[in-house]
Amino acid sequence: MPLLTALIAGFVFGLGLLVSGMANPAKVLGFLDLAGPWDPSLALVMAGAVAVASVAFAITAKRTRTLIGIEMKLPSSRTIDAPLLIGSVLFGIGWGLAGFCPGPALVAVGMGLPKAITFVGAMLAGMVLFEFLERRKSANTSMSPEHVTADG
Repeated sequence: MPLLTALIAGFVFGLGLLVSGMANPAKVLGFLDLAGPWDPSLALVMAGAVAVASVAFAITAKRTRTLIGIEMKLPSSRTIDAPLLIGSVLFGIGWGLAGFCPGPALVAVGMGLPKAITFVGAMLAGMVLFEFLERRKSANTSMSPEHVTADG
């Protein structure tokens, strides 16, 4: 059941991205270009998404399980730190340069757009690099003198 639910949710999300124009990099770049012929239509899409998400988060805040019985796993941290800010800036730069963010890029890959394939490849490479650096940092932290116990 969870797999079928995820498939249906992914289909509806992808369909929404196509209908709203979010999978079209030209439309997204038109929205992001405040100095040129600005296209405000995606602001309405985003406002609608925020409204729906706000209701969904208000409902889920009172639940411990999803409607199909899976445990809720919402982030608990509210810390605004350097990694969050750097990641946000990198996300914005990538969105502004390519006209894609991850969800619409995957939809565009499904449509066979070469630009999206390049974007998703770069996105995956960035994810692998991040994971490598995090594991390296974690290994270095566990090897530092203040983390070594008397047992070794």
